[in-house]
Amino acid sequence: MMSETISGGHLVAKALKAEGVDVIYTLCGGHIIDIYDGCVDEGIEVIDVRHEQVAAHAADGYARITGKPGCAVVTAGPGTTDAVTGVANAFRAESPMLLIGGQGALSQHKMGSLQDLPHVDMMTPITKFAATVPSTERVADIVSMAFRECYHGAPGPSFLEIPRDVLDAKVPIEKARIPTAGQYRASTRQAGDPEAVERLADMLAHAEKPCILLGSQVWTCRATDAAIDFVRSLNVPAYMNGSGRGTLPPGDPHHFQLSRRYAFTEADLIIIVGTPFDFRMGYGKRLSPTAKVVQIDLDYRTVGKNRDIDLGIVGDAGLILSAAAQAATGRIENGAARRKEWLEELRNVETQAYEKRLPRQLSGAQPIDPYRLVHEINEFLTEDTIYIGDGGDIVTFSGQVVQPKSPGHWMDPGPLGTLGVGMAFAMAAKQARRDKEVLCLFGDGAFSLTGWDFETMVRFDLPFIGVIGNNSSMNQIRYGQAAKYGEDRARVGNTLGDIRYGEFAKLLGGYGEEVRDPAEIRPALERARQSGKPSLINVWVDPEVYAPGTMNQTMYK
Repeated sequence: MMSETISGGHLVAKALKAEGVDVIYTLCGGHIIDIYDGCVDEGIEVIDVRHEQVAAHAADGYARITGKPGCAVVTAGPGTTDAVTGVANAFRAESPMLLIGGQGALSQHKMGSLQDLPHVDMMTPITKFAATVPSTERVADIVSMAFRECYHGAPGPSFLEIPRDVLDAKVPIEKARIPTAGQYRASTRQAGDPEAVERLADMLAHAEKPCILLGSQVWTCRATDAAIDFVRSLNVPAYMNGSGRGTLPPGDPHHFQLSRRYAFTEADLIIIVGTPFDFRMGYGKRLSPTAKVVQIDLDYRTVGKNRDIDLGIVGDAGLILSAAAQAATGRIENGAARRKEWLEELRNVETQAYEKRLPRQLSGAQPIDPYRLVHEINEFLTEDTIYIGDGGDIVTFSGQVVQPKSPGHWMDPGPLGTLGVGMAFAMAAKQARRDKEVLCLFGDGAFSLTGWDFETMVRFDLPFIGVIGNNSSMNQIRYGQAAKYGEDRARVGNTLGDIRYGEFAKLLGGYGEEVRDPAEIRPALERARQSGKPSLINVWVDPEVYAPGTMNQTMYK
């Protein structure tokens, strides 16, 4: 009696299923189609996009939204090189995803087969794990190995190339190790050093002016409840960045945004959670030199990098914050009264900053002030709206104004600063959470990089609200050129055409509008919401107005 056989592509699909992956993002190629056949049998959805960069970004976005690893499948050679940017973005953003790339047959190794490149060598510096699958029997085993590596320390991407003959071959099923769901990975949650947690509790007990920055790892660790309990039980003002935004809702008494620079200057204890001291933090120089600084992170290598700290704790943000709050409770004498004054001090700074900017947010100027656009978007968001920012100058404006109403409802590229993530993130967010509304703010330059996948959104019936802040420029770079070289050279290499993207949306089967009057922004957003289609609201903003964050970038000084 002949034993049952299974192909490499079907082993890939079984390993994906065991990991909980229910969709792959892909662009077809002859090297990889057996994976599609396996996915059909395993009930895994195949979403085919128009560019491999979008596939990789979508896998990254899927991981961020669901907490499960994302997966993109691309062909060899240019298929894999096209996906490099998406993998690099996930690497810097600590997002767990697996990219599977095709490869020429092992039997043709070093013979110059179609689309043959040294993919593993190229991917190694931007992944946590990169390998070639050497035999069909090992396919599922090595896929599961790659997923385990995604969660070693801080999360990140892995890459596998699978030679065509390895993928297409069939082997007796009993010779292939197929991991069982839930039985091949350990818990990734580390509680942190108990002695260090006690030290943190003691520092909290003695601090008069503490503050905390809740970074992306708060969402990665799904530590929202622990973070909320921490700031409320200890009366600590909280700031949020990256996907940590939305941990506390707008209007919460411990939610602060506009007074962060003041707090980092005046605080006597600063707790940084899940955020490296990179360029976004001025490499740690924006923190008061006299304050006690505590850093909590999943990655040992991040703690204390670029700046000395008083205490570093490696582990899961939720477990550490819960333990510290429990240990500190009862130790604080008259702490609530002292913290009350500190919170009021910060709230006054916050209010003054908001009132100073409010006239711009309500401006009736034409061309439209970008502050008015992001203000209207912020007012439009609901508790079920996932907000995505994809752009330079226009998204810098939104970072000051837009406040997601719920945890996990903010997405941006992350520290690599990659333009072009928006369409892919919207695709992944809507596909994974069809119960949510998705709104993406694009710069016109960012949209033009991957905008053709608007058609993919139409084809798969993934409605979202796209807003383009259109100034016909790559304005963040334009500002820098004007500052460094003068206005006569400010338009070199950064000026775009006056494109009516609302018409582009209609061309591809979606909903579109052009908006030049600020009073029409909100009605246009409402009509896009009601359309039930992928949409683009093309808002013409003033090209001569720059975000403060753009003007303060050190590279232009």
